[in-house]
Amino acid sequence: MTDRYYVTTPIYYVNAQPHLGHAYTTIVNDVLARFHRLRGLETWFLTGTDEHGDKIVQAAQAAGETPQAYADRISGMFRDTWPLLNISNDDFIRTTEPRHREVVQAVLTRVHDKGDIYFGKYGGWYCFGCERFYTEKELVDGLCPDHQKEPTFIEEENYFFRMGRYQDWLIRHIREHPDFIRPERYRNEALSFLKEPLEDLCISRPKSRLTWGIPLPFDDRFVTYVWADALINYVSALGWPDGERFRAFWPAAQHTIAKDILKPHAIYWPTLLQSAGIGPYQHLNVHGYWKIGESKMSKSVGNVVEALHMREVYGLDAFRYFLLRDMVFGLDSSFSEEALVGRINADLANDLGNLCQRSLTMVGKFGRGAAPEAARARAEGGELRTAGREAVEVYLREFEVLGFHKALIAVWELINRANKFIDREAPWALAKDPAMRVRLDEVLYELLEALALISGLIEPVMPDTAAEMRRQIGLDPDFPSLDPDEIARALSPGLPIRQGAALFPRVELGGAPAGGKASKPGAGKPAAETAAEPGPAGESISFDDFKKLDLRVGRITAAERIPKADKLLKLTVDTGEERTVVAGLAKEYSPEDMVGRQVIVVVNLPPAKLMGVKSEGMLLAAKDDDGLALLTVSRETRPGSKVS
Repeated sequence: MTDRYYVTTPIYYVNAQPHLGHAYTTIVNDVLARFHRLRGLETWFLTGTDEHGDKIVQAAQAAGETPQAYADRISGMFRDTWPLLNISNDDFIRTTEPRHREVVQAVLTRVHDKGDIYFGKYGGWYCFGCERFYTEKELVDGLCPDHQKEPTFIEEENYFFRMGRYQDWLIRHIREHPDFIRPERYRNEALSFLKEPLEDLCISRPKSRLTWGIPLPFDDRFVTYVWADALINYVSALGWPDGERFRAFWPAAQHTIAKDILKPHAIYWPTLLQSAGIGPYQHLNVHGYWKIGESKMSKSVGNVVEALHMREVYGLDAFRYFLLRDMVFGLDSSFSEEALVGRINADLANDLGNLCQRSLTMVGKFGRGAAPEAARARAEGGELRTAGREAVEVYLREFEVLGFHKALIAVWELINRANKFIDREAPWALAKDPAMRVRLDEVLYELLEALALISGLIEPVMPDTAAEMRRQIGLDPDFPSLDPDEIARALSPGLPIRQGAALFPRVELGGAPAGGKASKPGAGKPAAETAAEPGPAGESISFDDFKKLDLRVGRITAAERIPKADKLLKLTVDTGEERTVVAGLAKEYSPEDMVGRQVIVVVNLPPAKLMGVKSEGMLLAAKDDDGLALLTVSRETRPGSKVS
């Protein structure tokens, strides 16, 4: 096994805003990156956005923007979303960046010079939604199988990659490396594609039809087709061909994708790599779809679950845990809020939260609030130390083969064993008998060790909760471990615990605390998220008073600083009509950050002059310890739409 690990998401197409499908793939990659960092591997984690092609031009036109402005705005949404989901990516690449464009042209030049790209004429059925040609036999009743629309017959001259030259090589490589594509069902699907002769791949679009793309280096009349552009991001981000990071990480490359883009990644990409003399990636990891009922999650049918909404309602770590625990990697899974609440209450509140709280409460009450003296050596052969080693063995084995749900089941078996250990050993009874003092110390110490190990095991999936557990145990929150011996050395006798709030209070559907009352603000979220407590609610108003506010969705079309005003920005906002709004957001947002954002505007306030500028409305924002945050809408909404 290499001592490095390189993991990538697909770069997300900017014709749609981030949703649960994007969030799941990115969280899986984050979990893999955190797991391998935990194991001590030098790790590089890449994500980004794919920004060229017909669909981007169409989406930009619909939004009344240039393709570049549109791509900047949607790419910014992806970049801004990932920190909110605690994504630890090392790089974020955009296909409109010069570093990517230069590598695309260099790769295509090498393939062209090798004789693997030729100029020809082609006529076929083209789906603009898929941005690809279909053969007659690939259509279903004459329709695109994905979009259920009749494609357009297009005949034009283009450049083609001789993909068929590498078909036999690819078949051999897949057979000689059984885990090249995993799980196995997708390896078999790729081999099924390869049973038929591979057609050559069209890698260009004429500028007479599409100008938004990377020009071909050998013919400026054409731009690069989106797949021959986008896939190359995986090496352009590493600085191919001479970058130190490329030499270090490409041999350890892992791509994680959803099953709908299997063919480009399993067929187009390896053959292109082989032609360019780069060599294939190590693994292609393919997951299934999240479904609502029996339907694939899709913006077009309106069944998308908004990841950030789930985070706000139920807490980030609970949401991340549910996604990893309830999907068998490679298979489809159904998303339901009821299932999420069930996991929170059963696994997180009843099992993990209960174990942590009752253990630390007993250490505080019976162990004088610290790791018991002289108990460490006697824990060596203890029940929970042995169970912990067994759990780690299963956990490591399952993580290596993407068995996330099985790895978490092994962790919860340890949690349940620790809870049963408490019930059987009954520390409250041992505390009543002075002759049992030594055994009481051993029991309490074993529980602290088990909690520390569990915090390491959940670290990749629930990093905030894991850190909070270590803080409460008295350990350094930033140093997880899967080594029971290392934990024992760190958990020195006399180390004081710092018990805090319950990790996961029980919740009801919609995020309300079970029982109707919260034990403290932020119930339903990990304790690490509840440090900033809101103030008391304001004075009640009537609904009629509330209805007097005219709230509209707006889009900021221009922004500039107001001279001699440190906090003020002058904004031009489209709310169905253009208006000027002065906003005190200059400390949180630059003018460049503001342009293109959708905002909520109070439009029926009387105009006011601020620093000599007439302001015709007010933006809504939330304020916490980190400053102001603009309120917005969860999907693209027509400017002027009324908030109700």
